[in-house]
Amino acid sequence: MGKYYRETPLERSETGESRTIDWSFESIVQHAAAEGVYDLGPGYLDPQLIPVPDIKAAFDEALSRYGAAALAYGHNQGALPFRAAVADRLADGDGTDYTPSHLLATGGTSQALDLLAAAVAEPGQAVVVESLTYDLALQIFRDRGLVVYAVERDSEGMLPSAVDQAAARARQERRGIAFVYLVPTFHNPTGSEMSQPRRTALLESAARHQMLVVEDDAYADLPLTPRTRQPSLAGLADFRGVVRLGTFSKSLAPGLRLGWLAAGPRLCRELAGRGLFTSGGCPSHLAALAVGLLLESGFYEDHLRWLHSELKCRRDALTDTLHNLLPGEWHLRPADGGLFSWVDIPAGVSEFDAVAAAEQGGVLTSPGERFGSDAEPGVRLSYAYNSPERLAAAAASLADAWRPLSAG
Repeated sequence: MGKYYRETPLERSETGESRTIDWSFESIVQHAAAEGVYDLGPGYLDPQLIPVPDIKAAFDEALSRYGAAALAYGHNQGALPFRAAVADRLADGDGTDYTPSHLLATGGTSQALDLLAAAVAEPGQAVVVESLTYDLALQIFRDRGLVVYAVERDSEGMLPSAVDQAAARARQERRGIAFVYLVPTFHNPTGSEMSQPRRTALLESAARHQMLVVEDDAYADLPLTPRTRQPSLAGLADFRGVVRLGTFSKSLAPGLRLGWLAAGPRLCRELAGRGLFTSGGCPSHLAALAVGLLLESGFYEDHLRWLHSELKCRRDALTDTLHNLLPGEWHLRPADGGLFSWVDIPAGVSEFDAVAAAEQGGVLTSPGERFGSDAEPGVRLSYAYNSPERLAAAAASLADAWRPLSAG
């Protein structure tokens, strides 16, 4: 690949190269905030954080290197250079023996979840989730006819005892459990992280009931503070009873529609043998070849270091302003990584009123009910989509909007 890919986006921006992107093409992008509104809803990056020149160059290089093969139906399990690069990176981070045979390239986490809900589950079976969890995963599970068991969690995530309770409920209802789904690292929507002892205890509980665990690691590449990296559930279990999912949507660009599924080689082969793959191969073949080059060259690690700094500035702009201005009854939970902060609302204030007041003040937020039960009433705030200056202004507007609710 060469030196070009090791030049970070931050270094190039200092030379004056524009990174501005028009995000308002009608019928092109899924979502664009209205003019004059602070949108703290989207769980994806500010256009200014997407390394467009580097991604473009990687696609050019993939086409030059692989020629027409880059535009063919890809290998069902995903192009070997991509899987090898991801396997090497995961092995370095986890200390587990990942190989290309442990990897399946997917069209992002959502496609992987839909694949699992179709391949390892049957309609009418249950999927065990946390009482607050990724809302679109819930939609995917229900679209596939699965019954959602939302179980108790605390500040670290799912309680191991809740898995036991879900097993008892399933026996009573004579219903099979397809799998346990959770986001243990920088949880969506609360930003929490599960400790290693909790991970171990949860795996033991799931193994006791012979439950498959699906680990959504979409945000694991986005720590914002110096920390000891928690081992993945897949690493702790050596893939026994665990499927791990990752994506480049949160760290590079959502439009790549590229992610990966890590599991035992047999399961990866079985999934790659389904009609979804045999009819057209890897769902993001060219993108996988391009991202494989970004991984091989070292660009991706350079990009992550820059991105961590940028996201930390955004998180701090939002949370520092809220800490200074929010009424005392409102509690902002710390987030050490990922894309989200969570605000617990005071007793007597409904999520509907909190979201409506914020919108009146020109700030769009996401109510907790969108992510599951009302056990933890609150509001999710994304700090990924706006500049630090806009986030500070949005936080001040939120405090102004919520202060009368607290007084009332």
